[in-house]
Amino acid sequence: MTVTEAATWTDLLDWRRRVQRQYAALHGLSVPERADRHAAFVQERERLFRTHPQSPVPPEARADRPLPYWPYDAGLAFTAALEALPEERFVIPTSTGQDMPLVRFARLSLPFGTLDAYWIDVYGGGVFVPFRDRTSGRETYGGGRYLLDTVKGADLGAGPDGRLVLDFNFAYHPSCYYDHRWSCPLAPPANVLNVEIRAGERAPTPT
Repeated sequence: MTVTEAATWTDLLDWRRRVQRQYAALHGLSVPERADRHAAFVQERERLFRTHPQSPVPPEARADRPLPYWPYDAGLAFTAALEALPEERFVIPTSTGQDMPLVRFARLSLPFGTLDAYWIDVYGGGVFVPFRDRTSGRETYGGGRYLLDTVKGADLGAGPDGRLVLDFNFAYHPSCYYDHRWSCPLAPPANVLNVEIRAGERAPTPT
């Protein structure tokens, strides 16, 4: 391993730790408390995207690439139980045409539809809940956004009753939205919501 390679892995470790700390700081908070911290969360995330060596944004675009989020909407913050389903192994496509092996193991019921929960079926695993909605391809990335991805530390924890915290105000775009060199799993048909989720990360407003 070269010095440059070692530095790259160290940077990646630092990136993962910083993202995990951001989400961990929101564990156990009420909806009003998360609303109060939302602006600071977005500000710190934007700073990381502009300055960190492991930012998914290409270096030449970091100085002027905004990271816009919709204002916090308390009506799009929920808790939901993991409703067990028979395990089903399959693959979904990624943005670069590769296959991502997943295991569907549960379903999450929301007031406007359901989302399947997946286990990423590779070494280390992790719970993964992507989604698309009626903003996809217009106001957000057409391939969907991520609501929960424990591999990346994007996890708001659980309530006192064990139900998962699903707060769409923290939904975010995958890395391939910023740079096509990244390979990201796309939200499968089971996780398409027939509503506009105008919360979380969005595309820049045209000027």
